[in-house]
Amino acid sequence: MKGLLKLLRWGTGMTLLGCALFIGFYGLSVSSIASGYKENHEEGEHSRSRFGFASETNPAYQEECGGCHLAYPPGLFPAQSWTVMMSGLDEHFEDNAELPEDARLEILNYLGKHAAQAGDKVLRGSKDEALTRITELPYFIRKHDEIPEQRVKNNPGIGSFSNCDSCHQNAVQGDFDEDRITIPGYGRWDD
Repeated sequence: MKGLLKLLRWGTGMTLLGCALFIGFYGLSVSSIASGYKENHEEGEHSRSRFGFASETNPAYQEECGGCHLAYPPGLFPAQSWTVMMSGLDEHFEDNAELPEDARLEILNYLGKHAAQAGDKVLRGSKDEALTRITELPYFIRKHDEIPEQRVKNNPGIGSFSNCDSCHQNAVQGDFDEDRITIPGYGRWDD
């Protein structure tokens, strides 16, 4: 009888241990999946690259806007900002950038479809939904606060913080990873 009781206790203990391990591993896997879902969806990455910007491009946007400056990722601004910007192309940062109406509407539609959404990291801390300068975004300011202004504004290789692709080698692909920054005339940036 003692042997049977010992065997029963051992079997029960092993069953409980197995259940505890199963629940633990199951919890870890669910937590990991949920964490990845939360990160991707909190930052609005439903159709975006790993850095939170639209992974699809629009040829008209690339040609018309990218012909003069970096075709900024649409996810840098909310739709309202893009609407304001695209409605004032006749005085686009002191230049006339007017487009034929069909091209303007196509680009505006693309920008609005891939614009930053409430909760996206680029909008955190922003109170104005119609900012039109990337350099005024609280997110941008936080990310560039350690870079001395003279390294940018007095640098003939850059000239302005809005020339993202001067330092961010893969900015055209929407990659602004801080591990791939090279400041012209200074070299690799490492904070």
